[in-house]
Amino acid sequence: MRILHQILVLTCTATVPVILSIAFHAHSYKSPSKPDDSVPSTKSTAPNDIASKIDAIFSPLTDANSPGVAVLVIRNGKKLFERGYGLQDLRTKTKIDQQTNSRLASCSKQFTATSIMLLVHDGKLRYDQKLTDIFPDFPAYGNSISIRNLLNHTSGLPDYEELMEQAENNASRNARKKWTEANQIQDQEVLALLKKTSSPIFPPGTKWAYSNSGYVVLGLIVAKISNQPFSDFLHDRIFAPLKMDHTVAYVKAKNEVPNRAYGHSKAPAGFKQTDQSSTSATLGDGGIYSSLEDLAKWDEALRTNKLLSKEEMQPALTPLNRRDNSQPHWPANSDRPEGSPVSYGFGWFLDPYKNHPRTWHYGESIGFHTYIVRFTDEHLTIIVLCNRTDLNPESLALQVADLLLPRQSAPSTK
Repeated sequence: MRILHQILVLTCTATVPVILSIAFHAHSYKSPSKPDDSVPSTKSTAPNDIASKIDAIFSPLTDANSPGVAVLVIRNGKKLFERGYGLQDLRTKTKIDQQTNSRLASCSKQFTATSIMLLVHDGKLRYDQKLTDIFPDFPAYGNSISIRNLLNHTSGLPDYEELMEQAENNASRNARKKWTEANQIQDQEVLALLKKTSSPIFPPGTKWAYSNSGYVVLGLIVAKISNQPFSDFLHDRIFAPLKMDHTVAYVKAKNEVPNRAYGHSKAPAGFKQTDQSSTSATLGDGGIYSSLEDLAKWDEALRTNKLLSKEEMQPALTPLNRRDNSQPHWPANSDRPEGSPVSYGFGWFLDPYKNHPRTWHYGESIGFHTYIVRFTDEHLTIIVLCNRTDLNPESLALQVADLLLPRQSAPSTK
């Protein structure tokens, strides 16, 4: 469920380097247009010209035998466009619709962050509490890592996938690989690997590095403080109250994913199912499955502050501050314009798009690419869920945004 493929070293306005990791995909895939293979999940409420323009972005991407994409556009609290394209499962030929549940991958982090915020609301946690307050047997450096550091990726925790690789490399050459698709690493095993480390990759709070480790640990913190499995907490405190009846944090042998989409990758001979990996069982960093139907309810809850008050939500929507207050910027030859700022709150990226404020997140796993973006000033939400890895949902969503957002002049430099 890694969103990260490469480490980019950023320089701040101060002299402290900032490590930033995130994956974006420059390539795009085009197949012969077959618009009749799209599967409208509901009637679009968009004007015909807008609906047809949105459909024209997605309909060329799939055919009758390919995995595909689910698209939802909400404006002013109403569904403007909702449609599925392609198949959720190549074996059954079941078509994608508004009830198809896709793996959210790192878009799950917004739910993990909300779980922590609910415990803060309950008075059971504080953002300044230290990791060693929760897990006293964690190495001493955990005394410098706060809950806030974990939420905004400034903890400096080592990457657990690198720790997995190191552990397996240190094992006997004749030993069988410990973690596989059939024997997946569990959250507690991630914590055990972290407990064997002696230092962070940087002093907590001094740099920004996207951390799946941090969000696995946050899920474990929720479980320990609430005294119930993280998947149950998510259900009881978020999914059930919002009537997200088909959304689950998937735990093998404990629950099932209804209307499940399976992940796929493009191969020379066509698409192959690539649904699970050795890291697919961890929860806090990317283990949630959801649908357009349920994510519309999630968007409504965010819009109307159903779970947390506007004041309580502010920490999630406030860009991180490092100890020296320096601002990280994208370097040259990256996927963002050189010099543009990096902003992250709790489970959301916060940088604007063409001067439009937005909250957004990208998700990626072995077989899924996902993207959720909310343009709060325009009350516009776009959700793109792909059960294939050759599509870039961010690029697709922003093409939709360009159709719907008013043009903004550049901010004054005066």
